[in-house]
Amino acid sequence: MSAPTYKVLNPATGEVIEEFAAATDEQVEQALSSAQSAYESWQNVDITERAKIVSKVAALFAERAEELGKIMTTEMGKPLSEAVGEAEYCKDIFEYFATEGPSLAADQEIKSFSGGKAVVQKLPVGALLGIMPWNFPLYQVARFAAPNLMLGNTIILKHAESCPRSALAIQEIMDEAGVPAGVYNNVFATHDQISTIIADSRIQGVSLTGSERAGAIIGEQAGRNLKKAVLELGGSDPFVVLDSDDVPGIVDTAWGFRIDNTGQACNSNKRMIVMEDIYDDFVAELTKRAEGLEAGDPMAELEGTFAPMSSRKAAEDLHAQVQDAVSKGATLHAGGVLHDGPAAYYSPAVLTGVTKEMRAFYEELFGPVAVVYKVASDEEAADLANDTIYGLGGSVHSTDAERAAKVAQKLQVGMSNVNIAVAEGAEMPFGGVKRSGFGRELGPLGMDEFVNKRLFYVGE
Repeated sequence: MSAPTYKVLNPATGEVIEEFAAATDEQVEQALSSAQSAYESWQNVDITERAKIVSKVAALFAERAEELGKIMTTEMGKPLSEAVGEAEYCKDIFEYFATEGPSLAADQEIKSFSGGKAVVQKLPVGALLGIMPWNFPLYQVARFAAPNLMLGNTIILKHAESCPRSALAIQEIMDEAGVPAGVYNNVFATHDQISTIIADSRIQGVSLTGSERAGAIIGEQAGRNLKKAVLELGGSDPFVVLDSDDVPGIVDTAWGFRIDNTGQACNSNKRMIVMEDIYDDFVAELTKRAEGLEAGDPMAELEGTFAPMSSRKAAEDLHAQVQDAVSKGATLHAGGVLHDGPAAYYSPAVLTGVTKEMRAFYEELFGPVAVVYKVASDEEAADLANDTIYGLGGSVHSTDAERAAKVAQKLQVGMSNVNIAVAEGAEMPFGGVKRSGFGRELGPLGMDEFVNKRLFYVGE
C-alpha cells in the first residue's frame, strides 16, 4: 500500500488526526475507466433529469452544512461560521446550475446566409480532471462540478492533500444524491499520477484552482497533451478608495474582506490604495481593528480572536514576506507576529510604505496582511492598481459612483467592482487575466468551458 500522503492536520494545534493512503495505480486506472464508461450513458441522460440529481446534491449540502463546516475547520482552520456559510453557498451553486442549466445549455440559432438553418449546440466533451485547493474545500469543487455534471461530463476529482475528509464528504453527497457510479470519482492521487491522468486519452480537459506555480505546471502538461485547461490562480486585487464620507465604514468593509478566510482567498483585497486626504485616517482605523487580537479556537470564534492559517509553513512563508518588507523600510502598524509552533497562528497585520524593492510589492500575500498605499490622483490609483503580474479582481469606492466607475473601467482584471468589495453569487462569473489564469467559472460562463460548441447545420 502507498505511504499515507493525505492527512488531516489541525492547524490550530499542529496535531495529525488522521492519515489516508494515496491511490494505487490500479485505483487511478479504475477511476479513469469508470469515468469513461459512465460518460457513455450520462451524456445521454436528458439535462432535465440530470438537473433533478444536481438539485438533490444542493439539498444535501444545505442539510449537512454544520457537519461539513466542522470538517473544514478541523482540516484547514477556517472559522466555523465561515465554513458553514461555505457549505450553504455550495447549495446555491448547485441549485443555480440545476435551475438555469437547461436554458444555458440550449441550442443557439445563428444567422445563416446559405438558406439553411444553423445552430450552435453545447454538448459534453467527456471525462475531466479537477485539481482543487485547500482554502475553500467545498466551494472550489462546487463551482467546477456543478456545471459539468449538468452538461453531461464526468469528473475525476483530486483534492488537496490536507483536505481528505472534505473530499470524502463530497463523494458521499454525490453518491447519496443519486449521481451514477463513475460520474464523480474522488481519487487521492499523487503528483505523478496527476501527470498520468492528464496524459490519458480518456481525459478531455483539466481544471485547476491553485497557485501560480501549480498553474504553470498543470498548464504545461495540459498543453503538451493537447487538453483544454481552465486555470484559476493567484491574485493581488486592488481595493481603491477615492474618497469617503464614512472612513470607519469603508475600513470595516476593507478589513472584513481582507481577513475573511484568514486572508487566504485568491480574490481578497491584498492591496488597499487610498487617496492621500483620507489615507492617515484610513490607516489609523485599520490599525485599530488589528490591534489587541489574540489567537483563538476557530471552532469557538470568541470575540477579539483570530483563526490559524492553513498550515505552519503558510504562516512562516507569510511572516518572511512581511519581515522582508520591514527590513527594507516598510512600517508594521499592528500584528505580524508569528506565534510559536506547531500551530499556524499569524496575527493579522497592517503594513504601509511598501516599495518595489520589497517582495510584498509584487508577490501575493496569501494571509491576513493589509497593505495600504497612498495616492494623489485617480490616474495614479489606476496605474498602481494595474502595476501587478496578476489580474483577478478589484474594486473602486467613492461617494461619486460615476467617478469610481471611470477608474474601475481601467482595471486590468477579470472582475471589476464599483462600491462593493466583490460581486459574489452563483450567477457571477469568476476568473482573471494575466498570471491569474484563464477561463471562467460560475454564472452563464461556467457552462461555456468544457463543452463542444458544435455547429449543427441543416440545408434547405
